[in-house]
Amino acid sequence: MTPVRTDTAGAARSPRRSRIRGRLAAAVTGGALLLTGCASMPGSGEVQRVDSGQRADGDSQVRVFGVSPQEGALPQQIVRGFLEAVTSDEADFRTAREYLTPERREDWDPFAGTTVLSAGPDFGTMVSEPEPDGADRFSIELSGTRLAFVDGLRVYAPDEGPYRESFQLTQVDGEWRIGTLPDGLVLGEADFRRIYRSVNTFYYADLGPESQSVEGAGNVLVADPVYVRRRIDPVGETVAALLTGPSEWLAPVARTAFPADARPAGDRRAAVDDSGVLTVPLAGVSAKEPRSRCERMAAQLLHTVQGLAPTELREVRLTGPDGKQLCAQTASQAQDRAPGLLAGNASRQYFLDDNHALVYVLENEQRPHRAAGALGNRETQLRRAAVSRDETLAAGVSRDGSGLYVAPLSGDEPLEPPVYASATAGEEGGLSAPSWDGLGDLWIADRAPDGPGLLRLAGGSGTPREIPVRGLRGDQRIEALRVASDGVRIALLVSDDGTTTLQLGRIERTGTVESGEVAVEGLRPVAPHLENVVAASWAGDSRLVVVGRPADGVEQLQYVATDGSSSTTAGVPGLNDVTGVAAAEDESRLLLAETANGIARLQPDANWKRVTEDGYAPVYPG
Repeated sequence: MTPVRTDTAGAARSPRRSRIRGRLAAAVTGGALLLTGCASMPGSGEVQRVDSGQRADGDSQVRVFGVSPQEGALPQQIVRGFLEAVTSDEADFRTAREYLTPERREDWDPFAGTTVLSAGPDFGTMVSEPEPDGADRFSIELSGTRLAFVDGLRVYAPDEGPYRESFQLTQVDGEWRIGTLPDGLVLGEADFRRIYRSVNTFYYADLGPESQSVEGAGNVLVADPVYVRRRIDPVGETVAALLTGPSEWLAPVARTAFPADARPAGDRRAAVDDSGVLTVPLAGVSAKEPRSRCERMAAQLLHTVQGLAPTELREVRLTGPDGKQLCAQTASQAQDRAPGLLAGNASRQYFLDDNHALVYVLENEQRPHRAAGALGNRETQLRRAAVSRDETLAAGVSRDGSGLYVAPLSGDEPLEPPVYASATAGEEGGLSAPSWDGLGDLWIADRAPDGPGLLRLAGGSGTPREIPVRGLRGDQRIEALRVASDGVRIALLVSDDGTTTLQLGRIERTGTVESGEVAVEGLRPVAPHLENVVAASWAGDSRLVVVGRPADGVEQLQYVATDGSSSTTAGVPGLNDVTGVAAAEDESRLLLAETANGIARLQPDANWKRVTEDGYAPVYPG
């Protein structure tokens, strides 16, 4: 059965980014199966693969519609037709439901979740299972390799393992129909990428009582990626996803300004007009809400939807069900409540020169400048360094890896004694590279076998405090770390029995200003396809750039998303012998890489250009 396609390349382009957790997942799963069914279906029991990858990328601007079941179709053809129909661009899967029995047609929930397989599922043997009354019934098994699951809230999570499900068919008025099948969808990865795309929803970071003294800390937005269907009302689905609140993983450290009862108002859709104004009709939001809270809601919506609008989004207007305006927020006003608010401007790129001193370059320059302050002195001899987000302080690890220094990036004062000393030194021990969050706190890992592990210096000074990392086993060790500017997410390189994986943790702050508690919770893999990760750096609101090696592969430089999915952005141009990487959360900034031949910088024309042959350990502020 062949789906009907309508070429929409000449029509309005699909929005580039969208978020829809539950519906997206369900649609994605079904989509893979549908597309894979284009080949003819044999009547024998031979196992065949439903291969959907061939049209995954090329049809991004093609509308796909399912075909109704044909009269006299065999059971295998019914299952194949159903799997094709679920990949269609129908909002309610109307055609797919025609392949089900009347009872299952009513209660089948395609939005319950989406199972993502490495390829289209294998179509297994058909088994006859007669009913007690003598009527014929057939069971057809689908199998494959599971990569991930997108839940009913549109959240993606890596979930590797075998997949096996059975479809049972009975006759309805002489025609075969599917009576037993799981809720949700199952899709090959290629179809999943074709049908869905990742979108960042934004919520306010909960930075705890210590952040009260940090200007703007209460307005920092943190990204929570979800998946939505590309061509089925991506703006409306993204708004609905935002209103459901943060994902289970992010919820302990994020808050929404929307009331718990907030929801889209009836059949009225959120829409962006030709002048770039997004109007969002809401129910469950009182007209008596304080204007400040309403404006916080509008800022969340603006930053969430701005990547989806067909034109530049310049204003968000919230209305009640009656159309009466509740409040509005322009793009310029929303910059006071934004992601990356504490990230700094990242105008300088820092590294260590051949004298092991801290230097920097500007993006439009090649010649390094010596950094002011004690860490720019060639007598200091550093192994690794980090610069605070506001570029007033720098931290450095001594060349042998045992001592941590903190010094101002100004003046000529002599270097003070180390603020912390590890019990070990050398390449296999000592301290990791330090990292600064947007609150001005300094983080570092002590890699000594009996060391304390993860440490934090509040404000970059005072006595370092050990930070518990829940879920980290005693035989695992933190090799490196990078803290996001939002202060609630931390990327950790964790070694375990000869491999090093990239894990994302959630920084939870509780207690009071006088006795606050900080812990890292919820460790989860970010790049499960990489067996050994060498380096990682934040490279956007929900994206990291990593240097790693897949099993039986070679070292490569690539982007990964914080939910563990492959980043949908363009790949990184190839570069040989990469051992380190540095990026800024502002995606417009240039990427830096440490190689065997020095430091290279990725130019706007996608070509690498060497900055210096003698430098190493590149970093942006943070």
